Amino acid sequence: MELRLYDTLTKEKRIFAPLDAENVRMYVCGPTVYDFAHIGNARPVIVFDVLFRLLRHLYGEAHVKYVRNITDVDDKINDRAARDFPGLPLNEAIRKVTEQTGRQFHADVDALGALRPSVEPRATEHIAEMREIIERLIKGGFAYAAEDHVLFSPQAMNAANSSLPRYGALSKRSLDEMIAGARVDVAPYKRDATDFVLWKPSKPGEPSWPSPAGIKAEGRPGWHIECSAMAWKHLGEHFDIHGGGIDLVFPHHENEVAQTCCAFHQQRMANYWMHNGFLQVESEKMSKSLGNFITIDELLADWPGEVLRLNMLKTHYRSPIDWTMKSLEESAKTLDDWYRVAADVAPGEPAASVVEPLLDDLNTPLAIAALHSLRGGDVGALAGSLRLLGFLSESAAQWEGRKQQASGVDAKEVERLLAERTAARSRKDFKESDRIRDLLAAMGVAIKDSKDGTTWEFSR
Repeated sequence: MELRLYDTLTKEKRIFAPLDAENVRMYVCGPTVYDFAHIGNARPVIVFDVLFRLLRHLYGEAHVKYVRNITDVDDKINDRAARDFPGLPLNEAIRKVTEQTGRQFHADVDALGALRPSVEPRATEHIAEMREIIERLIKGGFAYAAEDHVLFSPQAMNAANSSLPRYGALSKRSLDEMIAGARVDVAPYKRDATDFVLWKPSKPGEPSWPSPAGIKAEGRPGWHIECSAMAWKHLGEHFDIHGGGIDLVFPHHENEVAQTCCAFHQQRMANYWMHNGFLQVESEKMSKSLGNFITIDELLADWPGEVLRLNMLKTHYRSPIDWTMKSLEESAKTLDDWYRVAADVAPGEPAASVVEPLLDDLNTPLAIAALHSLRGGDVGALAGSLRLLGFLSESAAQWEGRKQQASGVDAKEVERLLAERTAARSRKDFKESDRIRDLLAAMGVAIKDSKDGTTWEFSR
């Protein structure tokens, strides 16, 4: 069975055929490091980690290159730095903010079981590439300088008599629809309302670099040009897969396509555009005003990262997901069982019943259903399949110990109470037996009686 992926550009699932099977290339938009990542930010991290793992499984680890950028120059970063470190020069404050939030992001995604990408470029390290692309766009007539800004002209792109794609093809919007549906910056130096910024002047104290296009004032890049430059530097003018959240289709990814294709005279930037759906919390849009804005770090204080990972993968990546406490509790119980059964088993080859759904546009819900069906059969295949999906990163004892530490319950005390309960049951003192059972439940311990004896585990 061949890998099939849904392409946002063509709106269909297509058989994946890499440009070079020896060098499969994927770019995913990463974080802007101005604040702790929220649970919505975790979705593309987990989704494209699964795809990265699957591609490595199919083509070999040495033949897959995954680039996920870090945006470390942005208005939001400047604002956060000025707010948090008012006594420091802005550039020094910005460095503190980006270092702190960058470290936290890495700690969060490591806990989620995500592999580090092959390359993790920072925007500020690719200013030369941004300037090069901008100069190419000006030379080609697709961009112009005005009042110390450089702007891209979608009108010029669409008027070009060439094999370039049409601006708006990715988001399926006309220029008029884009003006009506977007927050268009009104500025006297813009030739057209749809023109967007490639480069802008820096304010005093802000990060700045020598400007392109002969502009004397120093400036800094616009957001969209950053990803075009980093993708070009590390993956080339044309590569296999570009991913991100559905909210990035317009304007960010639309503008990336425009910049890259016009600068390098390509029909496509990426052969497959993949986008994950939105996330809600308890059926409501996540927002600070509703009080349901949850960071990954906050969730990790209560749940192991693999629980968050499983909870995310129970919904197909293109569908909206409703993040609920009930679903988290169910995911935790499932992982408890998988760890008990498969964590200490030598992993075999991933089961075909698990891999095949993944080959069908990352159908993780169906893959998880197949994992459940392996539960009572080939445990080696179960262990191998779970590891392919990024689970079973520790031993069963480590997993159980983590639960014990989180609950604050003394395992020796639990065993003592269970012995007392067993003695009470043997003398048919069921009132005492029930009292101990209720006491254990209050401690967060679930017990299960069977013909083979009594077992227990920490409930969550």
